[in-house]
Amino acid sequence: MRQILFAGSLFLTALHLQAQNIDKIINPVAVERIEKVLSADNMRGRASFTPDIERAADFIEIKFKEAGLKTWNGSSSYRQPFSLIRAKTLSANGSLDSNPLPDGTVVAFSSEAHLAVTEQSGYEKAYIKAGSEFMPEAFKYITQDRKSYLVLVDTSFSKYFSRLTNFGSQQFKSGRSVVFVLTTVDPAHYSIGVDQEIKESKLANVVGILPGKSKKNEYVIFSGHYDHLGVGRPDNKGDSIFNGANDDASGTTAVLMLAKYFGLRHNNQRTLVFAAFTAEEIGEYGSQYFSSRFEPDSVMAMFNIEMIGTESKWGTNSAFITGYERTDMGKILEKNLAGSQFTFYPDPYPDQQLFYRSDNASLARHGVPAHTISTSKMDSEKYYHTQGDEIGTLDMNNMARIIKSIALSSRTIVAGTDTPSRVDATQMR
Repeated sequence: MRQILFAGSLFLTALHLQAQNIDKIINPVAVERIEKVLSADNMRGRASFTPDIERAADFIEIKFKEAGLKTWNGSSSYRQPFSLIRAKTLSANGSLDSNPLPDGTVVAFSSEAHLAVTEQSGYEKAYIKAGSEFMPEAFKYITQDRKSYLVLVDTSFSKYFSRLTNFGSQQFKSGRSVVFVLTTVDPAHYSIGVDQEIKESKLANVVGILPGKSKKNEYVIFSGHYDHLGVGRPDNKGDSIFNGANDDASGTTAVLMLAKYFGLRHNNQRTLVFAAFTAEEIGEYGSQYFSSRFEPDSVMAMFNIEMIGTESKWGTNSAFITGYERTDMGKILEKNLAGSQFTFYPDPYPDQQLFYRSDNASLARHGVPAHTISTSKMDSEKYYHTQGDEIGTLDMNNMARIIKSIALSSRTIVAGTDTPSRVDATQMR
């Protein structure tokens, strides 16, 4: 019993000493210094495809360099560039078993200007049958494979079919295409043609790494998105800038502070990846591209951080974890915070489907224990997606406590002594 009590005392003492050391790195003054830059009016809301988000990326790169991070795969820059294609369908028609397709029954996802789909063109035939969950099934074909598909959609989904066009307007540049056809038949012969107007735009995540010591091929990711809504119509106060202080300059600030903390400690056994994602607000494109660069089995955990600038529904010293019940990662974090005043809770807003709506989702769909940490009161967040989301509405003291708690609670995962259980990918939408 004495040995157990002594061991427990040593653990609490070590935790206390580590907390004291972390205070010198992660504190309200340091947090505010970064948050103020990212959410300033001169960043003009950091909208994708604007010079404003490029200025934010420049700042993040500077902070990654100061933290001593390496670039990904020896790149010359911390930027992870990719192309996003805006495709406008000019015409879509064809026939199934020589029967012409009615208007509005073909939707294409492709970065090609011209598509010709026949039995000989290499498309794998797939089906969304009556009784399926339409949008999750469609999304699976759009995002989760490297093949080209002809997807035959049962006509029971007629009233939902046109929604696919909302997803098709922007997509990654790739060598694959997915063509959806609304039909009641499974044709032996088909000929479908699609003509599109293609515009290519450049985007970039900002990614830095701290190579691991003994388990360098096992990855732990800390992430947040640095884009927001930009400049829009002025509100009744004449403010046209959507600063995005909470959404998600707060999460990006956390990523930068964690990079500095772990960079100074420099004792991580697993490789740590710090990622600031672009284009979350227009479809989570940055995290989708980033996730596609990883073999999922090599990613041990993902800490995605979204909107931590305000108090949670439980007050200060608390945050929630989306998808808490899907892995034991939350339990590991709780164990590592034993004796502290901070508490992680399960997501209190299950009806909001937050686990599927943030940048953790792409890796979670492949089984990675990828969760989002947040404090946002999603049923009553006053400034969400408004011009009022400014730094003056945030609690810097509480933000600092949350960031420190993420650092301390992740320590056994970072050290490689704890590995969270995997998400059951078959249950993901």
